[in-house]
Amino acid sequence: MRKLLGTISLLLCGFLLIGCGSKQKRPEESKEAKALLQGVWEDEETDEVLFKLQGDSVYYPDSTSMPAYFMVAADTLYIGNSTRFHIEKHSEHVLWLSNGDDEVIKLHKDDDPDDDVEEFSEHQIQTLTEVVKKDTVIYYNGNRYRLYFAINPTKYKVKLNTVNNDGLEVENVYYDNIIHLSIFNGSTQIFSRDFRKPQYEKKVPAQFLTKSILNNMEYDKTDAEGFHVNASLCTPGNASCYMVGHVISFDGKLTTKLLEY
Repeated sequence: MRKLLGTISLLLCGFLLIGCGSKQKRPEESKEAKALLQGVWEDEETDEVLFKLQGDSVYYPDSTSMPAYFMVAADTLYIGNSTRFHIEKHSEHVLWLSNGDDEVIKLHKDDDPDDDVEEFSEHQIQTLTEVVKKDTVIYYNGNRYRLYFAINPTKYKVKLNTVNNDGLEVENVYYDNIIHLSIFNGSTQIFSRDFRKPQYEKKVPAQFLTKSILNNMEYDKTDAEGFHVNASLCTPGNASCYMVGHVISFDGKLTTKLLEY
């Protein structure tokens, strides 16, 4: 069943990968067919809810997956500009779809969609990091220093095509973070700054940066140069990260360099 749901998710989310250069004219939409498709659709064998068609959009029970636009023309269900299913059978309560791999997905409409209202809660944007505060005390050359880190989720959205447990691609949306660092020598503040992802655009490739989250910042060491802290920018759900090193001198000057990726 997970494979079947993954197949639906992959094809319905495929419109997100479509280029903007196509000028092909759309076929005329069948308003009557779209009206018949409105409702909650379940797998014919298991009665598991797969998606809901409402208005012009497809919604998933998985509240972390983005809705997709759809239309019906002739015997084809279109998602976006090019993703499509061939409609093998279609009535008010029956929908058979071919995904182009000689597999027919057989669905039936839920007779009481109110039973599934909780399945389609409002789309949730994921926060990878809750508010995190870290406090590090350092003694160097007879002086006592204190570093305060605060990782705060923002409302800045990062859209990302990720691979689920079935190896299929879906689109999710995440909130990025702002990381604050303050450094004190005793009661004297020698450094205070908010770090945001755009500040790293000269260190990290733009293609990676747009899909990444400012994930974390940690203390590394203290030497004659100053305080070494490392920021990580990572793709959500992926081990792919860039690590950028910051050195804050004892008089509060900041230098930055790429450490690894």
